[in-house]
Amino acid sequence: MQPLKNTLKLSMLSMAVVFGLAGCALDGDDGQDGAAGAAGIDGTDGADGVDGQSLPRDLNIEVVGRFTAGGIEVFGKSAAEIVQFHQASNTAFAINSAENQIEVIDLSGLTSAAVANPFSDASLLSNAFTFADSVTVKDEANADQTITLGAANSIAINGDMLAIAVEASVKTSPGAVLFYSLDAAGQGTFIKAVAAGALPDMVAFNPDGTNVLVANEGEPDTDYAVDPQGSVSMIAITDGVPADTAQTINFTTDMTFSSDTLDEEDYDTDAKRMALLKASGVKFAGPAGMTVAQELEPEYITYAADGKTAYVSLQESNAIGILDLEEMTIEVRALGFKDWSNFELDFTNEDELPHFDSIDGLYGMYQPDTITSYQYNGATFILSANEGDSRDYDAYSEEVRVEDIIDEDELNKSLSPSLQTAYDLSGGDDGLGRLKVTTALGDADENGEFEALYAFGARSFSIWDQNINLVYDSGDDFGKISAAILGNDFNSAHTENKGDNRSDDKGGEPEAIAVGEIEGRTYAFIAQERSGDLFTYDVTNPFNVAYVAHYNNRDFSTDFELDDDLDNPCDEAEGMDCSEVAISGDLGPESIKFVAPSDSPNGNALLIIGNEVSGTVTIYQVTEK
Repeated sequence: MQPLKNTLKLSMLSMAVVFGLAGCALDGDDGQDGAAGAAGIDGTDGADGVDGQSLPRDLNIEVVGRFTAGGIEVFGKSAAEIVQFHQASNTAFAINSAENQIEVIDLSGLTSAAVANPFSDASLLSNAFTFADSVTVKDEANADQTITLGAANSIAINGDMLAIAVEASVKTSPGAVLFYSLDAAGQGTFIKAVAAGALPDMVAFNPDGTNVLVANEGEPDTDYAVDPQGSVSMIAITDGVPADTAQTINFTTDMTFSSDTLDEEDYDTDAKRMALLKASGVKFAGPAGMTVAQELEPEYITYAADGKTAYVSLQESNAIGILDLEEMTIEVRALGFKDWSNFELDFTNEDELPHFDSIDGLYGMYQPDTITSYQYNGATFILSANEGDSRDYDAYSEEVRVEDIIDEDELNKSLSPSLQTAYDLSGGDDGLGRLKVTTALGDADENGEFEALYAFGARSFSIWDQNINLVYDSGDDFGKISAAILGNDFNSAHTENKGDNRSDDKGGEPEAIAVGEIEGRTYAFIAQERSGDLFTYDVTNPFNVAYVAHYNNRDFSTDFELDDDLDNPCDEAEGMDCSEVAISGDLGPESIKFVAPSDSPNGNALLIIGNEVSGTVTIYQVTEK
């Protein structure tokens, strides 16, 4: 196997080496040691890899239990989204936004036997509980304030404490975090609610359970009449009791910049902060007058092992923020861009089959959704699922197909000569013209000619060091592995069984990522939201990563269609037919929770995966072959 090319065009904050399927050696040789390091994947013992460690081992991945939140009434309505595990009660928790409740799924009887039909199994049962429609919180003046609640977005569990991040009924208003004490059956007793920022999208406990962080995304309403600031809330927990109010880390007074040549006056205004961030490679896309704090929208948080530092993904802006939790400050680091001339992707859905090409002048923005972290040699490394996302609202959209850039009725601009040649050779409107890119980048000198194209997401997962320098990227593995195994079904949407219909967008969309240790080796598990692929990589050494396994719990032979733009995705009057969703397997994996063998109810490592479109929670058992 030949190593993948290892050159990326990155921002000044992200200079690194990239490794592909076979792995490339750090010392610049031809990668043969890296290829030898992956030799154990087929179940053999193999030889030592470049780091002198034993090789990755092949894994059995089996469905051992599955919960379904309902039938046609919940399909496509986020009935099983974010998942967690409560060890004391041997239960899996899942947010059911369709019913506005928390599913508490009993795993106490889980065995190590694979289920007979993983596509339609419904053997696991839930004892759900609901939360209030409104809560009373303390405001900054310590006065009582009532928040009318909307949908729950995230849950986290530490010991016997549950935290639920819930947006307000008007998503641009401040939301809240609800705290519960869990009993031996996994049922919750309400402790208190604490106010958070607008659209609290993710909540996480620190390692010792003495605080939680909340990513307040602060999305605008669709007409941009209201655009709240993004922020991070920290809620202290003392002797098991959350504080009445949160501390806020914002993107104005709490921002820092890493440079020996800057002093505070260099970023004491919003215009200066925006200029510095743009110069570092952070993407800004929005209507005129948008501030830095409105642009940066926290998505997902992971802590370092010591709990003193945390990392937050800023998805739309293609950046990660480093949170100093002692100083209560944040530094934003741009992630740079993936050079697709060094890899291959399928950028059109018109041919309805896998076809991969490299394009000079085409770049991918990493734009991670879920991030997680682990330790290697005492240092923190961050793993990212590089889904991609655009700002696409009624009042402003950065999203455009390449064909519309040069359409006189659309943008009426031009492509550089080299991009125009690539466009023509690819099939024009039916080729590269189908790919969705951003209008916020590509025409650097604003002369009406796009000298580069920037697509949403990187169709990969990455590993970053604690300074947000790129250590590893899976390149074009996901598309090629999925196509090799699934054939024309690869890059399917999660709303119908029609292959290749996401190639023009963000591919399979890597959404969820988790990391865990099995028999002394560390593995990353990455799920693709649209196509349903689950990829496993050995990341024991972040500088010697190896692909291990692919699994997809979806039956592509069934016939169904949902529309996720509708209030009722299964509306027959609109031509939708959901009759075979229940036998089609898992659709729309949104989150993964790894359960270590020592904590598992059946003694083996587990993956708990929430699938928001099918409304299912699937329990995978992961063991060595």
